[in-house]
Amino acid sequence: MTGQVHSPASDSTEAGPKAFEAVCTVKSNDLANDAYRLLVLDAPRHILKCQPGQFFHLLCPVTDQHQPYLRRPMSIYSFDEEVGELAFLYKVEGEGTKAMATLTPGDSFNVLGPLGVGYSIKPDWNNLLLVARGVGLATLAPLAQEAARLGRKLTAICSARSEAALLSTEHFRRLGTEVISVTDEDGSSSVDNLRRLIEARIAEEGVDAFYTCGSNRLLKLLQELGKKHDIPGEIALEQQMACGLGMCQCCVRPFRKGDDIIQLRVCKEGPVFDLQEAMGW
Repeated sequence: MTGQVHSPASDSTEAGPKAFEAVCTVKSNDLANDAYRLLVLDAPRHILKCQPGQFFHLLCPVTDQHQPYLRRPMSIYSFDEEVGELAFLYKVEGEGTKAMATLTPGDSFNVLGPLGVGYSIKPDWNNLLLVARGVGLATLAPLAQEAARLGRKLTAICSARSEAALLSTEHFRRLGTEVISVTDEDGSSSVDNLRRLIEARIAEEGVDAFYTCGSNRLLKLLQELGKKHDIPGEIALEQQMACGLGMCQCCVRPFRKGDDIIQLRVCKEGPVFDLQEAMGW
């Protein structure tokens, strides 16, 4: 596709939701499975006016073994303004997350946020379908909170390598979400099977909106089905970030807008975007 290329990334004065730097206290930092940990923070209530899909920029601790340089962007797993609690589900693999894994109850932890544009649930979207894999399910977990609050029906198709690697399924069920699990282990996570599951859901109950996160494979599938059945949707995109505030422009990537290709910052104009405008790598 050819078209005009333009970017709002030089607009440095645009207004947005308030973000705060705050020092939280670690309540727990426990293993969720072999690869992931759940960090739960005691957080000041003024930073918890969040939207599903937003993220925080985390100042990872410096230790003798780990010296992370930049903050790490991380999607919100759950937030509770009344209780004053903020949680992140993360995979321990790089310098920053290895340092985070050393946090223990009572430790202080600096966070900046909430940042970015989150998911939306339009007034006429009553039957919602979420399709995600791996840690993408963490990004979408707050959407289940919001769907429950609004009294909307949410179905989550949760994908992973194996049953043991599935994340967030019990969390979704506690929030009233219907959960369908698919895995590589039994072959049920194939694109063809996912297409059959989604087509069946559309035929039986109807779907008003799709939600997903990250995966190019899922993006292409949901774009195809969204065009075929005229179903809107949203996707949260993953991208390397430095500042998290839209200034450094290292998270710029292309999007379709009509006949044009435009450049948008994932941290500022996203991380949640219109499903049909997103372009995979």
